[in-house]
Amino acid sequence: MKRSIAVVTTSRADYSHLYWPLKDLAAHPDVDLKLIVLAAHLSPEFGHTVGEIERDGFAIASRIECLLSSDSDVGMAKTLGLAILGLTDALAQMRPDLLLLIADRYEMLAPASVALTLRIPVAHIEGGEVSEGAIDDAVRNALTKMAVIHFTSTETARARVISMGEEPWRVHRAGAPSLDHIRRSTLLTRVELETALGLSLESDVTVVTYHPVTIFKDTTCEADAVFAALDEVRGQIIFCYPNADAGSYDLVARIRSFCATHTDAHLFVNLPSITYWSLLREATALLGNSSSGIMQGRERGPNILDADATVESIRAQIARAREPQFRYRLRDTQNIYGDGHAAERIVEVLTSTPLEGLLHKRAQPLPTELRSLK
Repeated sequence: MKRSIAVVTTSRADYSHLYWPLKDLAAHPDVDLKLIVLAAHLSPEFGHTVGEIERDGFAIASRIECLLSSDSDVGMAKTLGLAILGLTDALAQMRPDLLLLIADRYEMLAPASVALTLRIPVAHIEGGEVSEGAIDDAVRNALTKMAVIHFTSTETARARVISMGEEPWRVHRAGAPSLDHIRRSTLLTRVELETALGLSLESDVTVVTYHPVTIFKDTTCEADAVFAALDEVRGQIIFCYPNADAGSYDLVARIRSFCATHTDAHLFVNLPSITYWSLLREATALLGNSSSGIMQGRERGPNILDADATVESIRAQIARAREPQFRYRLRDTQNIYGDGHAAERIVEVLTSTPLEGLLHKRAQPLPTELRSLK
């Protein structure tokens, strides 16, 4: 019998990471893939990106309408509640052998919670990482404890998941699946990219992907410094839409206002993953707090520059990113997040791990240094 594996995607952000695992699962002869699409994917405000999924050839097993047209934390909480209601019906009907989730978006708490109560084993990608300054950190750790199979991007992340009490055999260092795009996808040439964007790219392009800082009561309190710093950036600026979080409406309004007074600034509601990766290849720098670049607190290579939320600090780091000497030193940098083979490793584990007894986690001994604490 085929193994039924359900996968949840909520937005362009996680779909880009899931693309190659989905491709390999769909092509596997022993897998019955059930793709569940919800939240921002179904929203015209955020580009109705379900269309991209369909153009990529994936069959959608269930669509869950749950995203409120809201710009508040109350809206986020109600979205989560609606997602739980919709997913309960969908997963109760499907009863998949496994449910695959990724990363740390708050919406992912809904399928994990439903699966926990329905006794559906959860596999989780990208646990063990850190996102300081966002609720994502708590979400990711909660997903880790609700999951029974783990795929981490780095060895440090694997060690962190094991330190949370997970049995080592359940925790696999797969690498970040988004890097599979670099090895397996055909990125656009500069001419093709310009056609896709409808722009002539300049020699100096700054991509800005900046989201609300969800851990703060005022989720856009750092935006003044960001936009003041951008006001003096030379060259072309390309903004990508922020995530569907509290404060996103305010950020979009500020971006549109900025673009209205800067002829070299442009906003895109949604860029397909291949277009986005191709744009990053052509860009001078990526500015923001997007996990497509890095998140505060995560492991990083020498190409990552941290700025305080002040105009002076942001400007200084933008200037450093453009220095020829700095860029020259990065020429042989190795990516610590993997080698572009993550999807293969993930699918191998999902299709070969015995299902019998998978939900039964066994307590692990405390580390020696903790046993003596009183």
